[in-house]
Amino acid sequence: MDNQSRLFAVVPPAPSRQFTVKEKERGPEMSPQSHGQREREVHITGTAEVCCPADRVSVRFRLGSSKESVSEATTSVARRLDYILHSVRQHGVSDKDASVRKFLQREGEQYRMDAEVLVNFSDFEIMERVCSLLLEKLDRSVCVGTPEFYHSTECLGQMRQRACAAAVENAHQKARDISELLGHTLGPPQLVREEEAKEWRNEHEEEGRSQRVAPLPHHTCMPTVAVSSRVSVSFSLRDSSRKKL
Repeated sequence: MDNQSRLFAVVPPAPSRQFTVKEKERGPEMSPQSHGQREREVHITGTAEVCCPADRVSVRFRLGSSKESVSEATTSVARRLDYILHSVRQHGVSDKDASVRKFLQREGEQYRMDAEVLVNFSDFEIMERVCSLLLEKLDRSVCVGTPEFYHSTECLGQMRQRACAAAVENAHQKARDISELLGHTLGPPQLVREEEAKEWRNEHEEEGRSQRVAPLPHHTCMPTVAVSSRVSVSFSLRDSSRKKL
């Protein structure tokens, strides 16, 4: 995780003597300013980035049959279709993660029935076992599509929360460091605001593959999504020499 932060601190030590400390890319800068009677605060901008490989994969299973009658064509497809759905259920995949589409058409003197089963897996090992089983049992009577990896809505939401929380944590640590440097005690946060959030995808990212089951040799693409967050946090400052009431 590559964390960066920018900070702006306003610390008036006494009514007759006030100054501003600002850290820029060129280095810290001090300049006298008149702020009047203001509460001592430190303003921090913190950033953080998290990335994660895909946590879901979908596979399409296609099968078809051409017969002289509609009943023969549909019966031929139905037997294999039932076997596919039964195999998927036996491996713990719920019915809501499997959808079926059927297409019936006439080709000259014959009827053509095609079916497609789309299955979404959350376990990559189970996906590989199901694909191997169906290829072994149904052979050429079924076409197994290339697995398509993707990120679930839950995964993306958790990544956004982690990035934002990490950015706030980074800002908090920087605020504690600067408050100690100025001889003050860091108080509670006064304002926390996420200034910017970005997401981007890297289809060829190899990092993170070891965190999950390695895909089959023909799975050449494991997409990775990265999320960054930039937050602005204001903390109150207390004079560490002042006695607590």
